[in-house]
Amino acid sequence: MPIETINPTNNTLVKSFEKMNDEKVSELVRTSEKVYQEWRKTTLKHRAELLLNTANVLRSNKDKYAEIMTLEMGKPISQSIGEVEKCAWVCEYYAENAEGMLKKEIVETDGSESFVQFDPIGIVLAVMPWNFPMWQVFRFAAPALMAGNVGLLKHASNVPMSALAIEEIFVKAGLPEGVFQTLLIDSSQVESVINNPLVKATTLTGSEPAGMSVASAAGRALKKSVLELGGSDPFIILNDANIDEAVDAGVFARTMNNGQSCIAAKRFILIDKIADEFESKFVNKMNSLIVGDPMDSKTELGPIAREDLLMELDYQVKTSVKQGAKILCGGKRIEREGAFYPASVLSNVKKGMLAYTEELFGPVAIMIRVKDEEEAIHVANDTSFGLGASLWTSNIENAKLFANQIDTGSVFINGFVKSDPRLPFGGTKSSGYGRELSHYGIKEFVNIKTVWVK
Repeated sequence: MPIETINPTNNTLVKSFEKMNDEKVSELVRTSEKVYQEWRKTTLKHRAELLLNTANVLRSNKDKYAEIMTLEMGKPISQSIGEVEKCAWVCEYYAENAEGMLKKEIVETDGSESFVQFDPIGIVLAVMPWNFPMWQVFRFAAPALMAGNVGLLKHASNVPMSALAIEEIFVKAGLPEGVFQTLLIDSSQVESVINNPLVKATTLTGSEPAGMSVASAAGRALKKSVLELGGSDPFIILNDANIDEAVDAGVFARTMNNGQSCIAAKRFILIDKIADEFESKFVNKMNSLIVGDPMDSKTELGPIAREDLLMELDYQVKTSVKQGAKILCGGKRIEREGAFYPASVLSNVKKGMLAYTEELFGPVAIMIRVKDEEEAIHVANDTSFGLGASLWTSNIENAKLFANQIDTGSVFINGFVKSDPRLPFGGTKSSGYGRELSHYGIKEFVNIKTVWVK
């Protein structure tokens, strides 16, 4: 079965690609290993120059690469352009900072000299999702390549054009061919790649089932893995919050990328005192969003990435309504060509409902009312996920204490959750393990080597 790009705006086939067979994949892995043996010897200064070239290629062609992403998965074109810019930023960040991050650490011991150094490990397989077709890849690739590793990409099957574009970007920037390669394969072939003795580690961003599958394969092969999985991020509004600011940020955080983000605000936890005001203003703003062709710069909400994903979201909403949730706006598929779902709000959501326990991957906001801060903390943690949380209040010192009690990989106070090259990114519980970005991310795929001298 071929790998296809289907435009979710009209559900039409754009392009079809032949899947690579196992023999071809093995050949590419051997190429990666051969190139790695030379790449690992290059200086950090040289790698940094090539990463800066990569940033220039991205910025010089940002409209081209943005249009590919929007065509394949439907995000508004303005957000796709922003994604390309962010990819350039992460390349520049590691080009400018990797040398300091990977500097030898001198340690005083009983030896005449002892230190810790950070060596590359080899080929890293990245299994990546469709929702941020370029950013998810570059936030892995920039630190991994700067550390002296080489990369293989198994991208989501609905974004093959984005996958090939990324390989093209690195080649245009002057990186040796083979340092970063795309594998046009399906999920059933991933385990054989992990089992290849030349592949040393794997990283995955995606669903819990995909994470379990990759982690199991890596574990059996005794190989390092990093997982960034789903999230059901709480967006908590306390009594003393600036409601208008929280509404503006909350609507964007829930509908950015058409609501298809692991760190999107999903569960809005409202203290009773401010719940009515917040819900009313939130619904008004959700209703005002411009839905349409994602290639139009005025569009704020485009289609769901695939028809099957829309059907799953619709099922979750309908089931939650049967369980007692109330629709304040949206709540059913838009009757038009393409996989469009409206900005929607469900209120009266309670424990036991599907919307309370599952991640809704689309522009559907869940409203949960609580009586006080203690209950807000309980509800925020009452999930199998632990990726990010957003907390809104005017009492910053209290917010810092509040943040200590939330079981997530990050807490953003008076701001929505986002990834930033300068900060570690990742989760806890069923949201995965390991970290991307910052100095923590670049050290996930290195051999931390002790050298002791007498």
